[in-house]
Amino acid sequence: MKLENEVRHKSEDVDDDVLADVVTALQRRVTVSHEFDIPYIAGYSVDAKTIYVDRHLPRTIAREGVDIRLAPFLVTHEVVEKALLDELRLHYLHAHQIALRAERDAVRGAGLTWRDYQAVMKAHEKQIDEETLKRVPGDLDLTPYRDLGDFPVLERLIKAL
Repeated sequence: MKLENEVRHKSEDVDDDVLADVVTALQRRVTVSHEFDIPYIAGYSVDAKTIYVDRHLPRTIAREGVDIRLAPFLVTHEVVEKALLDELRLHYLHAHQIALRAERDAVRGAGLTWRDYQAVMKAHEKQIDEETLKRVPGDLDLTPYRDLGDFPVLERLIKAL
């Protein structure tokens, strides 16, 4: 697909429509998998072609009777984070902070409040982080766990592989 064909809005302001275009474009570039146990809720493959979302995370959040998919927001976060790590060689903590802002803006742009979105994430975070890892993708990028010095999680991941 030509990049010009993806652009539906011409604006220097990053309004909700422009951001929605970006979120859609990011999703087209990766495969999303909900088949594995992923500490920290979501992650990415070493080659950046797959975004992994923990299989226990709900796939939607209800807002005013409409189910809104969570994957586009997580994909936005993970793609931005991985690109900053690989292309600009940022430390995970810096890449994560920038990715979190992109995720937050995508959530707000879709009409959700950050608080409601975070409530869903926080409600599942501890359960996901402490689960027994049974299914771990062999190509999961371990950089976040390594950069944070989260050796207990790294050890669990390696054991599950």
